[in-house]
Amino acid sequence: MWLGAMGMALRWRNRASLPSLGFFSQLHSRLIVFGGCRSSFGIAFDIDGVILRGRVPIGGSPRALRRMYRDSGELKFPFLFLTNGGGIPESIRASELSELLGVNILPSQVVQGHSPFKNLLKRFKNELIIALGKGEPALVMSEYGFKKVLSLDEYASYFKNIDPVSQYKNWTTEKIFYREGNSKDLLPRYDVLSDSVKAAFVVSDPVDWGRDIQVLCDVLRSGGLPGQGSGPQPPLYFAADDLEYQAAFPSERLGMGAFRIALEGIFNRIHHNDLEYTSFGKPNPFVFRNAEAILRLLQPSCHDGYFMDKGNKDTNSFKTLYMIGDNPLVDIRGAVQAGHPWFSILTRTGVFKGKENHAKFPADLVVDTVEEAVDYILKKECSSYFQQVG
Repeated sequence: MWLGAMGMALRWRNRASLPSLGFFSQLHSRLIVFGGCRSSFGIAFDIDGVILRGRVPIGGSPRALRRMYRDSGELKFPFLFLTNGGGIPESIRASELSELLGVNILPSQVVQGHSPFKNLLKRFKNELIIALGKGEPALVMSEYGFKKVLSLDEYASYFKNIDPVSQYKNWTTEKIFYREGNSKDLLPRYDVLSDSVKAAFVVSDPVDWGRDIQVLCDVLRSGGLPGQGSGPQPPLYFAADDLEYQAAFPSERLGMGAFRIALEGIFNRIHHNDLEYTSFGKPNPFVFRNAEAILRLLQPSCHDGYFMDKGNKDTNSFKTLYMIGDNPLVDIRGAVQAGHPWFSILTRTGVFKGKENHAKFPADLVVDTVEEAVDYILKKECSSYFQQVG
């Protein structure tokens, strides 16, 4: 639920304008009773480097997450996954996480870097847009309700010779065509050769950097139609701005922020105006404010109010929200900038591996694993500690 009232996306240098943010819809919440613990805390878990490395659970994450549920399978404590990753719809990511971790994850508990793109639907719903990145970027945007979206893979395939080294690449992109009337000619779904692109969305980490930078430069400096002179730059949106992240390889991998730097450096050298763009994702404080709003809908409430704070009229407010992450520059920095009620916990299973706290962006607590983090939280929050490990 990305709330307009919670604030606009932070504008870094050279950002394009951003409309006000709306509400996430159709979030699931449950009212349940739990004993011995305050109902005024919630947890946001990063995924890569905290819960998973590649597709392998790490740091005792399955055991840690099972403690978030009752024996019946109902959610006991409000939590969500707050990740800058993406490339697939939240519903599919929730299903994958459920299978890998052995617990039932709802789509409303998955907040990805591109989740706020749905709030741009009113502006671009019926406009031609392109989406790029690994996974299924066009499917993501289509499920958000955008009607005329093409992946950059497909879009580029309609412009002959737009990628001068395509013949040296050993992968191909399947074109999607439709027949017009009784014509035997196969045509693209949209009139891409005359209809200008109104916006470009970097949904997830791009795969073919060279081709993608070339095509984006063509689209952005031409006013939306490659090869047709110059025009006003269409809006450009990035789902995140991570320079590096922890994947399956032992050392960090370059992220979407690195791609943005490469694109910006080239575009600014070949165009008379600097690149304009808007970046979402952590560490922007608005991401944390909206995570709080989602957690509020997931927040368990005691029917008799016994464990609620009697002195607090706002029974849905949180005393503490925990951000568990592995990247000081993204997870910890974001939680610190968001301020109260966020409490930052840094694990050593991902980007950060230091013995001491991070010097520039120190966390409130440093632990080895996510399981240690959850153990700390439950011991702190529960007046009667009956949680079982395993």
